[in-house]
Amino acid sequence: MALKLNVGDILELKKKHPCGGASFEVLRAGMDVRLRCLTCDAQILLDRPNLEKRVRKHTAAGSDPK
Repeated sequence: MALKLNVGDILELKKKHPCGGASFEVLRAGMDVRLRCLTCDAQILLDRPNLEKRVRKHTAAGSDPK
């Protein structure tokens, strides 16, 4: 089943960004997904199949991240 992503969702990935952060905000969702690192504000672009393998935790936009 495909991961349902919306703009504003927060993802925690298995592999950390070079700055040390592992949390990313979804800026664009489609076949390619643009993410923004919440630690250093860098933007990365990943294809959806590769991203779905890397996601550890998905928090929907507007929900409490507890």
